Amino acid sequence: MSTTTKSTTDGLTDAEEKSGRTLRGNTRILALSVAVLAGLYHIAIAGFGTPGAFINRSIHLTAVVVLALLYFPARAADTDRVPWYDWLLLAVGVPSTLYIAYAVRFGTLAQRSGSPLPRDLVFGAIAILLVLEITRRATGRALPIIGLAFLAYAYYGRLMPGPLIHRGYDIDRIIAHSYLTTEGIFGIPLGVSATFVVVFIILGAFLEVTGVGDWFIDLAYGATGRSTGGPAKTSVLASGFMASLNGSAVANAATTGAFTIPLMKRSGFQSRYAAAVESAASSGGQIMPPVMGAGAFIMSAWTGISYVTIIAAAAIPALLYFLGVGAAVHFRAKHEGLEGVAASELPNPWELLKTGAHFTIPLIALVWMLVAGYSAMLAAFVAILLTTVVAIPLSAAREFARAVPRGDAETLSRLAGAAGVTIVNALDRGMRMTIVVAAACATAGLVVGVVTLTGLGLKFSSLITTASGGVLIIALILTMITSIILGMGLPTTAAYVVLAALGAPALTALGVELLAAHLFIFYFGIISAITPPIMLAVFTTSSIAESDPWKTGFTAVNLAAAGFLVPYLFVLGPELLLIGETTAIVASVVTAVIGVIALSAGTQGYFYAPAHLVERVALVAGAVALIYPGTTADLVGLAVIAAVFLRQYVTVRRSGPAATPAN
Repeated sequence: MSTTTKSTTDGLTDAEEKSGRTLRGNTRILALSVAVLAGLYHIAIAGFGTPGAFINRSIHLTAVVVLALLYFPARAADTDRVPWYDWLLLAVGVPSTLYIAYAVRFGTLAQRSGSPLPRDLVFGAIAILLVLEITRRATGRALPIIGLAFLAYAYYGRLMPGPLIHRGYDIDRIIAHSYLTTEGIFGIPLGVSATFVVVFIILGAFLEVTGVGDWFIDLAYGATGRSTGGPAKTSVLASGFMASLNGSAVANAATTGAFTIPLMKRSGFQSRYAAAVESAASSGGQIMPPVMGAGAFIMSAWTGISYVTIIAAAAIPALLYFLGVGAAVHFRAKHEGLEGVAASELPNPWELLKTGAHFTIPLIALVWMLVAGYSAMLAAFVAILLTTVVAIPLSAAREFARAVPRGDAETLSRLAGAAGVTIVNALDRGMRMTIVVAAACATAGLVVGVVTLTGLGLKFSSLITTASGGVLIIALILTMITSIILGMGLPTTAAYVVLAALGAPALTALGVELLAAHLFIFYFGIISAITPPIMLAVFTTSSIAESDPWKTGFTAVNLAAAGFLVPYLFVLGPELLLIGETTAIVASVVTAVIGVIALSAGTQGYFYAPAHLVERVALVAGAVALIYPGTTADLVGLAVIAAVFLRQYVTVRRSGPAATPAN
């Protein structure tokens, strides 16, 4: 019997939970039909190819607009009905998003480039406003406000001060650039959403609805539950795995956290600490290959670096991040004397492997195809098919075998339609989960369009370079602060796109490797989800744990300290990204591992034994020393860390471990 809370299978409850609007009757049928048809369409193009960039993105955005207007109310009073103005928005919005597909397929859009027709501008204005509105409904106000600010900058550029000034563009030019080109709404971000992102989100939905995700969580719980701080370690493993697939730190924190946070609280962790562990792990899932919350696909499209190269390079930094969070959990549990869960209360991992080993087949195939060089879309397509073949029929077959000897007609009847219902629910859930990402990508496309139109990216890069005086470490700190501020309140994909347009060019101009620069801003855009004041993942987990959001946020930052260290490590020492000689890579990994563990020990106040203030400062200083490239800095850092360890070891051997509680 699984210990996790299983996903709903009727679809309605989940729709209410995720969007806040209850759909019934014909409206529910309409939304379900659009979701299923759109899901099947995206699965089909993953396996057999797209009909063309503009057409595919147009169809994708149209489906997202319909589902967003139906599932996400404009105001709280509309949670039980779809008001007339939403139907009006559907009536004018769908033609505006489908018009691009029509104009490309049957019109003369390419021939009239630079001379838009009046209807082009009308449809374009409607589409821009509609994208901003569905983004507001799906993600909150932060991203639409940023989008509006950038559009205003394009218009009022001539009034801007200093290096930000430009000649300004009229409304027609802004609309045409944002709507009729691939440098606006229908640009790279939406293109990635319409291809890679959506199919991987659908794959995640299939894994969740079929119970594969629950099985992996149970397996992690059974494997780690008995160790020191076991439930918290379960959160780190399970949340990291699920967040990599579902593309949202907030969504993962809400779903996985509903199971892991109560477990941590029952095992003795404080409410704020339990919430902080879940939010730190869920946010970190966005940097974990192979999916990286869809970030790897956008990064590949943006930089031109192959997807396989990106996930290979990102593997060691991601493992270092989770090593840091896991070590912090371990040290805190040791400090507070928190033991694991009794074996009798845990699922047996060996039994789980016996009964559910087939659940690993889709993921093994996915990873193998990615490593073998097949396209990510085709790999996801195969994984979805395998999930439907492996997870649904084999699980149903076991129930069927149990039912037949009893002659249970009701069970047999239920199983007959279970596969179809499960597939429909997975497609519905996958497309609804896509709404947030796609809407954010469309608005992020508006931002990127303004950046390319006005040359803001080069201006911003110049500002960073000037403010830093050309000193790399100062430029990195300034870029980190900028990335955290601009990433606050934004979904991962949108945060990365905005930062890639503004922050990454400044670092590459100072000689940072292209991939290292993009991973640097990607990391800090993600960490903004747990950084006060706008910490969406923390707000989500603190509501589950009933803890103070601010205390939870600062605790999450403390736990995720490795996330602030690792980006500097791979920028200053790109060997962590598998760039360089093998011996240098091995040496960098070893020192990075030691540094991350020492940093976690210093932040948690426990290493081999409880650490007093001076020892904690020494551990953090030793970890920071390992940031700087060069043998001397590494030796100093290692010596400081070793000195603290030896002192604690000798003290414990002489007098026994102290049992000082954590503050």
